[in-house]
Amino acid sequence: MNLLSVRNLVKRYGGLLATDHFNMSVETGETHAVIGPNGAGKSTLIAQLSGESRPSEGSILFDGKDITQVPVYRRARMGLARSYQITSVFNEFSALQNVMLAAQAQLGHSFRFWSPMMRSRSLRESAESSLDLVGLGSRIDVCVADMAHGEHRQLELAMALVSNPRLLLLDEPMAGMSQGESEQMAALLAKLKGSCTMVLVEHDMNAVFALADRITVLVYGKSIACGSVESIRSSAQVRAAYLGDDDD
Repeated sequence: MNLLSVRNLVKRYGGLLATDHFNMSVETGETHAVIGPNGAGKSTLIAQLSGESRPSEGSILFDGKDITQVPVYRRARMGLARSYQITSVFNEFSALQNVMLAAQAQLGHSFRFWSPMMRSRSLRESAESSLDLVGLGSRIDVCVADMAHGEHRQLELAMALVSNPRLLLLDEPMAGMSQGESEQMAALLAKLKGSCTMVLVEHDMNAVFALADRITVLVYGKSIACGSVESIRSSAQVRAAYLGDDDD
């Protein structure tokens, strides 16, 4: 069953089509990767799926419901969560405080209730569980400013997971990571496979091929191919457009 269906999605910026009549379906429990060269429109697509950017045309269905015009906060409450290409965390707070804030925001509470939030056992337990899940259980009281870049990415994932999302939108979760950090993140996402439906935008092809159930290839806002890892890996059209043709 499709959890997410994207139909003829168009995003115009003046005369530029950043998303060009794009179609995609994501099944429940699937890890669906979206790959393409720089400027292909991948982050624009993720922004439309999350509600941060309104499509010019087309529709987005989540669990059969049309959410094309639904704002970000309502999509979050329906079970969509997003991580960003650039980390979005509060450096002056601890890892635990960051995740508790994310949990509080998902519930629709105002940030001004800082003290009550910090006394909330349920928020703390949810945050600690999420941090444990991403491998930061021993770092909960560490100030984010003192954490490594890879840990920032793990923390951001914990902030997305604390709401128990039905669909997780991942925009280059391994951006800026060392090889060791990328491998650690890939192992973490592998643990989530099946239990959480994921749309993964990523340039690390080793990670994509290891994690994805299906792959959509995006070039100039258009889907030029969609299929299994093997079908995408062996596609001459995809090699020529993105992966690099060995015959050249």
